[in-house]
Amino acid sequence: MKKSALLNAKLSHCIASLGHFDEVTICDAGLPIPIQVERIDLALTHGVPGFLETVKVVLSEMHITGVIVAEEMKLVSPKLHEALLAIIKTYQAVEVTYVSHDAFKAKTFNSKAIVRTGECTPYANVIFQSGVVF
Repeated sequence: MKKSALLNAKLSHCIASLGHFDEVTICDAGLPIPIQVERIDLALTHGVPGFLETVKVVLSEMHITGVIVAEEMKLVSPKLHEALLAIIKTYQAVEVTYVSHDAFKAKTFNSKAIVRTGECTPYANVIFQSGVVF
């Protein structure tokens, strides 16, 4: 059994398979997921698992070079937005890029995988761009 925090086999394999600038999306329960992108569905029920706890576990295993978030998150879910930024800063100092929600949804087509949580807070979505550790 793995010793680190991430136990989900599909998600662990996805992160281990990432190359530089590959993208992984973590989303709420309602974000549409393109059929051609791998879906890693963690959603169990409303709020389980939560968006932020999923972000923490992913960032404990993944080196990132960039973050993409919908602009709407700042306005509609400001507490979640601030908590997300605080978590990201805990792991790495990277630039956050803001796009419209429509542009965000279009960008998910480029993700290697989309991780669906049980989060029901509006705009609880983030795209992490993979970095390299050397």
